Formats: sequence, C-alpha cells, structure tokens
Amino acid sequence: MFEFFKAWSFNRRASSPGSKPEEVLRSLALREGESIIDVGVGGGFYALKFAELVGSKGIVYCVDVNPSFLKLLAGRALKKGFQNIKTVPASQMDSLIPPNSIDCIFLRNVYHHLDNRVGYFRNMSKFLKPGGRVAIIEYKTERKKVFKPDGHYTSKDKIVDEMMSAGYRLSNSFDFLKEQSFTVFSKG
Repeated sequence: MFEFFKAWSFNRRASSPGSKPEEVLRSLALREGESIIDVGVGGGFYALKFAELVGSKGIVYCVDVNPSFLKLLAGRALKKGFQNIKTVPASQMDSLIPPNSIDCIFLRNVYHHLDNRVGYFRNMSKFLKPGGRVAIIEYKTERKKVFKPDGHYTSKDKIVDEMMSAGYRLSNSFDFLKEQSFTVFSKG
C-alpha cells in the first residue's frame, strides 16, 4: 500500500501546474510512431502521456528499479487500454530494449540518483537511433530544500559537463520550470 501512495505522490507532483506538464510535453515534440524510454518512471504520469503521443505504432519503455511501481503502472496502462507500454526492470534494460531503437530517453528528477552517470549515459547511447536525444529534468541546486533532502538535485552545469563527457552535445535548454532545469542532449 505504501508503494501505491508513493506512486500517487509522484504523479500528483508531475501533474501539478508548477511542473508545467503540457509545456514539457510540447517541448519534447514527440511524434506518432516514436519510441521512448522513461527512466525512473515512478508512478507513470509521463509514461501514460507519452503512450498517447506516440500512438499504437510507438513504444514507451518504462524503466524503474522498483518492481512495485512497474506493476502498478502495468495495471493502469491495461485499464486505459494502452498496449504500447512495456515495463522494464532497470537490471534488464540491456536484454529487453533493442539497440538503435529509441528516439528519446527521458528522466525527470532521477539524474541525481544515478551512479557513475558518465558511464551510464555512454552505455545508454547504444539504445538511441541516429538523431536520438536525452531529455533531463532535474532539481536545481539553488531551489528551496523544503521537500527534498540534500543531494536530491544536480546543477545544470554539472549535468552538461557530465553529458558532454559521456559523448553528447547540448541541443536545447528550457527555462520555464521554476525549481528544475530542463536540458536536451543529442548523441555526438
């Protein structure tokens, strides 16, 4: 039951007006038939939105370390009739997601949880199609630390530096989120 409330809390925050979900979705410019990986899918708010945008010919891979989140999301997707959502335990990404098949990798408030981020994103590049991109929304270091403990954020400069070290280039940056940075990177 605790996992349900945690997932609900993640979805409530993602869908709040301050998180500007419609602007995030517009900025990603996903098209019908595209494939996306939602890393750290949590409650799946964005995954379900992505499933609508990419349509039945697209695929949304929902990755998380928490099997309860994946189970809850699979149930929600089934109830909504989405057949283009595939849940993937983080430990099985390499065996369940085909190389060179992904248009976008999306992370929201997850970047700070990753170990060896440079190595992680070097490895993730094998999933991206030519022209594929990585979209990262992450808490800013200068935001108020009322709801999150220390360490639950990464500066935009650090993200850019690490992503460039992993072989990506900054292709876009959005500044409409008050407490988060929103950067998009391309391979090479």
